[in-house]
Amino acid sequence: MGKVMVIGCGGVAGVAIRKCCANSRVFDEVCIASRTLSKCDALKAELEGRTETKITTAQVDAGNVAELTALIKREKPQVVLNLALPYQDLTIMEACLAAKTHYVDTANYEPEDTAKFEYKWQWAYREKFEKAGITALLGSGFDPGVTGVFSAYALKHYFDEINYIDILDCNGGDHGYPFATNFNPEINIREVSAKGSYWEDGHWVETEPMEIKRVYNFEEVGEKDMYLLHHEELESLALNIPGIKRIRFFMTFGESYLTHLKCLENVGMTSIEPILYEGKEIVPLQFLKAVLPDPATLGPRTKGKTNIGCIFIGKKDGKERKLYIYNVCDHQECYKETGSQAVSYTTGVPAMIGAMMLMNGTWNKPGVYNIEEFDPDPFMEALNEWGLPYRISENPCLVE
Repeated sequence: MGKVMVIGCGGVAGVAIRKCCANSRVFDEVCIASRTLSKCDALKAELEGRTETKITTAQVDAGNVAELTALIKREKPQVVLNLALPYQDLTIMEACLAAKTHYVDTANYEPEDTAKFEYKWQWAYREKFEKAGITALLGSGFDPGVTGVFSAYALKHYFDEINYIDILDCNGGDHGYPFATNFNPEINIREVSAKGSYWEDGHWVETEPMEIKRVYNFEEVGEKDMYLLHHEELESLALNIPGIKRIRFFMTFGESYLTHLKCLENVGMTSIEPILYEGKEIVPLQFLKAVLPDPATLGPRTKGKTNIGCIFIGKKDGKERKLYIYNVCDHQECYKETGSQAVSYTTGVPAMIGAMMLMNGTWNKPGVYNIEEFDPDPFMEALNEWGLPYRISENPCLVE
């Protein structure tokens, strides 16, 4: 049917590319582009002969608009799937505009020198993409991504209005290391060490990092400590889901992770401010990323399950209603299928589905949109087909 260019070749990209190759009726061709060509070539060598999808590779600097534009114009994909760093979202969007090519990502833009997570920079491209006749689909991972689809699906089929949303992200997996992150350490640590916030009664309420803790009993995982964080989908869902009074995001962390993180913070290793070392400027957090285990290598040693979903409270026909839509994913099953653990899997699969929605024209609306602004039904069907089946509880245990 068409060609997708995947920019990035880390753990999430590896899952998305494998899923594209398993979906050759939609993706005739995949171009894998990254700064490190050898990683692209290694994945191509692994997959060739096992798929009908044609695979090509390319080297590119995702921070260079001219280089990206030239590559996109040369390769002529119908969709660019951005699985690079969030710092590079805007340069890739600029290149897609210049080449008039659809764009999909899994995380919002954030400046490299400031831990600030906002959609305003990408939303500013709405008119440009609309005039160019192309679509930018923002946040097609799990959270953000599937959580937005769950919200749109709940509103469409179960509620007249949704008043409260709690997004719960539980990773019950154990990789055996004293300290490691299940996705890009630089992004993960910036996210969890930033101040928390939630949306309530039309404004943001800010909290100190890890200030608000709750305990929740997750199906197939058990009781876990979870902490309130700021997360980008809060911003878009607060605008796009009618009736919202409060929306919060919680993520689970173990004591070992939090203890190590605090120690690293105390000695300055999580700082994003450059320091001078032996005549060279280095960013402590980037150095830390280099010495921590690569998340892409955690697959074979990670055991346990993830449980990610949304609890909704709202009204239907004038009566209060509660609903929980969630997915449970097994780390080892994900590894057997794709060579990656479930955190990469739960992001890579929705990334492929989002690209598919644009590729086959199921979602066709020029402009810049968050995922909950489209019809959720075909995406929900695809989740069941491609390895992330959802579950629904109409009597969930609520979070205080």
